[in-house]
Amino acid sequence: MTTVSTGRPAPTNSVADRSTAPDSPASHLLAVLVALPADHPSRPAARTRAIEAWLPLAHHLARRYSGRGEPNDDLTQTAALGLIKAIDRFDPTRGIEFASYAIPTIVGEIKRHFRDRTWDVRVPRRLQERRLVIAEANNSLTQLLGRSPTVADVARHLDLTEEEVLEGLEGARAYNAVSLSIPVGDGTRSLELGDTLGGDDNELALAELRVALTSALARLDDRERKVVALRFHGNLTQQEIAWQVGVSQMHVSRLLTRALAKLRVQLTATP
Repeated sequence: MTTVSTGRPAPTNSVADRSTAPDSPASHLLAVLVALPADHPSRPAARTRAIEAWLPLAHHLARRYSGRGEPNDDLTQTAALGLIKAIDRFDPTRGIEFASYAIPTIVGEIKRHFRDRTWDVRVPRRLQERRLVIAEANNSLTQLLGRSPTVADVARHLDLTEEEVLEGLEGARAYNAVSLSIPVGDGTRSLELGDTLGGDDNELALAELRVALTSALARLDDRERKVVALRFHGNLTQQEIAWQVGVSQMHVSRLLTRALAKLRVQLTATP
């Protein structure tokens, strides 16, 4: 039996395939929109009808990425946004069908969504994209080499330096964050990751001052240096210092005043 072609597309159960057919209602509505001038009063309504007609394609592409950690509603909305961009930017004078232009536009929008929304720690986009490239290269090289590829293998495959590959691998660690409350150690004592992090050392800010102070103290005479040490290191009163040094309390006061003035001059003069 000879089969006679009717000139129509073969039947299909795919909603997306039906909407992308050249003689489909969706294609007709898009043609109507494209034919209208930008300032035509009917254009907004025609645009809305065209978007609604092509939504099955966007939903079909969104379902391809379900189960990857993002809510399906978010993927559907992202795909719809990509569809709207495709409709608004479509130029039929370029000689390509709308579906050929819309599909990569929608898929690109979905992939950007994953790059921008699924990282626990924000890293530059170039590192996000490099992570994906390195992951794909790792899978390809594992099958090709029959072993896990080295950094050098990946670098040669991608025409990158080893430093760039390592940077991409390090950036990939930001994809998932680790809670500071996670238990660490050998289990012999209660310890969380946050407990192992260092803190601000308030004494560090005084390190340079201590070095300068040591030099300034060396410029005092013996009695002045002793009086200062007893007052500020020994925490003695002026009367107690007077008993130890063998002078009057008034004289101790004058010695302290003179010594502190010398130290102030030395410390303010230190670059």
